Amino acid sequence: MEALLIECSPGISGDMLLGAFYDLGVPKKVIEQPLIDLGLKDLYQLEFEESKSCSIRGIKTKVENIDCNPIKRTWRSIKELILNGHLEDNLKKIIYEVFESLARAEGKVHGIKSEDVHFHEIGAIDSLVDIIGACAALHYLNPKRVYCNEPMLGKGFVKTEHGKLSVPPPAVIELIRQQKIKVLSNRDSIEGELSTPTGIALLANLVDYLEIPSKYSIDSYGVGIGNLKFSFPNLVRVYKITSFDDSSIHEQINPKCEEISVQEAWIDDQTPEDVSNFVEKLRIEGAYDVSYQAINMKKNRIGFSIQVILPLEKKESFRQLWFDYSNTIGVRERTQSRWILLRRRGECSTTFGNIKVKQTLKPDGSIIMKPENDEVLRLQLKHKISTQEIRKIIKESSKNFKAFENWK
Repeated sequence: MEALLIECSPGISGDMLLGAFYDLGVPKKVIEQPLIDLGLKDLYQLEFEESKSCSIRGIKTKVENIDCNPIKRTWRSIKELILNGHLEDNLKKIIYEVFESLARAEGKVHGIKSEDVHFHEIGAIDSLVDIIGACAALHYLNPKRVYCNEPMLGKGFVKTEHGKLSVPPPAVIELIRQQKIKVLSNRDSIEGELSTPTGIALLANLVDYLEIPSKYSIDSYGVGIGNLKFSFPNLVRVYKITSFDDSSIHEQINPKCEEISVQEAWIDDQTPEDVSNFVEKLRIEGAYDVSYQAINMKKNRIGFSIQVILPLEKKESFRQLWFDYSNTIGVRERTQSRWILLRRRGECSTTFGNIKVKQTLKPDGSIIMKPENDEVLRLQLKHKISTQEIRKIIKESSKNFKAFENWK
């Protein structure tokens, strides 16, 4: 199986990853094409230079800002640029998700909506080149899986447009929290910023497994050199590998037991429209599932029974949602256990093109794949055929599954 292994030695940044991709053989034209398609070609000059770090050769990425009228970009303006750009859908999706994760992290750090985030370092042209270029490189290589070891963060201070910040910067901390990224640390942490916000955001969105496969062979590799000088090589390696196992499955218990929170209330003084909006709000905020139904309540009034299943760590924030967005004056809450099969989202190629699907791992090791219902509905409307026929065609033609996430 052909896959990629990203080796953070010891950390990761966007320019180092981009240099490693170029050294691996990704053409410069491939890296720059989406930047040209987005209308950014006159704002920068990109060069890849042979360089060394502690006598180890590699490629250093150089981005020169030649924008005569530089602006501070917001997530809203970057989002508009990406969504209106003439890019392949899969590439557009990857780029969008990297920037969106950064916007969510920055918004949380500064206590504002992600739409209103003003990117400083992230919105600078060199960071745009690093992120968009790295996404284009991965899209070009099209690996079946991407592995990466846990990065280190470093310590000390770094100068930013927000002033002098401690390492790791707040955005890195929030990205790690949101994406549940494992990092390496010890008492003798290295002085300096080892992993940047762009590097962590790329890792969080491009990597399938934050671990190294136990058995693999190396076909080729590329080396990206960083700008900081340490007493050890400051580099990122990207290997093309053939993996011979899937440790991400074998090391997990299936099915697994987990604790969840269940919250519910009965409401008889709110319109169906308001209840529908509230239920949608619960889903947007991260509920596992929400159900509601009409019931007969006191004084023969028709009301609604609403029940939401959610992660334990969200129960406090969801209590607040009930009181902010519904008319209830009380919420019942309990903690329950549930047994679930491992599952993951991804896409596979079919005669309809790339289709979003879910995979479920059965206890006997077999894998069941099911197309997302939104995809089935979209194809039904487009091709004017039944859902049964669409599911049959997808099942018969599915191949080359690519995971968007780990088994969980």
